Amino acid sequence: MTEYVLQIAAAFYIGFVLDCILGDPYGFPHSINLIGNSIRKLEKIIRGHLSDDKASERKGGVILVLIMCTLSFMIPFGILAAAYSISRWLCLAVQSVMIWQIIAARSLAKESGKVYSALKNEGLESGRKSVAMIVGRDTAQLTEEGVIKACVETVAENTSDGVIAPMLFIFLGGAPAGYLYKAINTMDSIIGYKNEKYIYFGTAAAKLDDAANFIPARLSAAFMIAASFLLGFDGKNAIRIFRRDRHKHASPNSAQTESVCAGALGTRFAGDAKYFGKIYKKDYIGDPLREIEPEDILKSHRLMYGTTIIGVVILTVIWTVILL
Repeated sequence: MTEYVLQIAAAFYIGFVLDCILGDPYGFPHSINLIGNSIRKLEKIIRGHLSDDKASERKGGVILVLIMCTLSFMIPFGILAAAYSISRWLCLAVQSVMIWQIIAARSLAKESGKVYSALKNEGLESGRKSVAMIVGRDTAQLTEEGVIKACVETVAENTSDGVIAPMLFIFLGGAPAGYLYKAINTMDSIIGYKNEKYIYFGTAAAKLDDAANFIPARLSAAFMIAASFLLGFDGKNAIRIFRRDRHKHASPNSAQTESVCAGALGTRFAGDAKYFGKIYKKDYIGDPLREIEPEDILKSHRLMYGTTIIGVVILTVIWTVILL
C-alpha cells in the first residue's frame, strides 16, 4: 500500500512539474484528444443502431458513457500494470507522462492568454476568434466586454474542471482514475448539451459530469477563496459573492468557482449568452464594481495558479500523513 501511494505521489509531482514547464506542446500526441475522438466515433456507431425516440437515445447515451468510462480506466490501468511488470521505474515514468497530459493548468493559461494578446495587439475581431477556441458559445457578435467575460469565466470554471478535479481523482486512483475523470468531463463537453441533438442522448453524460464534479467544484471554490486572500485580491467580496451567487448557473458546479472569481476581481460575469444560434437566459454572477478589462484575464491566471498551488500543498500534507 505504501509503495502504491508513493508511486502515485511521485508520478503526480513529476507530471505536475512537466505541465508547468511544457504545457501541451503542439504536435505532441495527446491522450485526451484520443478520448475526444473516440467519443465522436463511438457516438456515430451507436446512433446507427438507435430508433428515433427519446428512450432509445437515452439508452444510447448510457451505453456510450459505460463504454468510455470502462475503456478510459482499464486501458491506462493495463498499460501501467504491464510497465510495472517490467520495472517500477518504467511504471513511474509512464504514469508521470500520463499525469502530465491529464493536468491542464499551463495549457489553460496559454490558450486564454492568446485571447488577451489578441485583444491587446490585434483588436476585437481577433479576440473573438481566439476566445471561440476555448468556449462553446457563439462569439461572432461579442463585444470586447463579452470576449473578456467569456475568457475569464472559462479560466474560473476550468480551474476546477481542468486542474483541481483531475488532481483529486489522481489522488484517489492514480492516472487511471484521472483518465476516468477526463473521459467524463470530455463526454459532457461534447454531448452534454441541452440542444435538439443531445437533449436525450447526452443526459447520462451531463448527469455523470455533475456528480463527478460536485465535490471538486466546492473544494476548488474554497481553495480559490484562500488564494484570493493570499494574492491580494478582494477575499471578503469573494466570500460574499460565493455565498450569494454560487447556484446561479444551470450546472450545479460551474458557478462555484465563477462566483469566487467574480467577487475576487470585483466584476460581473454571465448574463444571457448565445449557443448554436439560440439565446439562453442566464443570471448575472457578481457585482459590476468596475468595468471588466483585458488585464482581468491575467488576474484570473494568478487566481488559477494560486488555487492550484493550494491544492498541491493540501495533497502533499495528506500524502505525508499517509506515508509516515
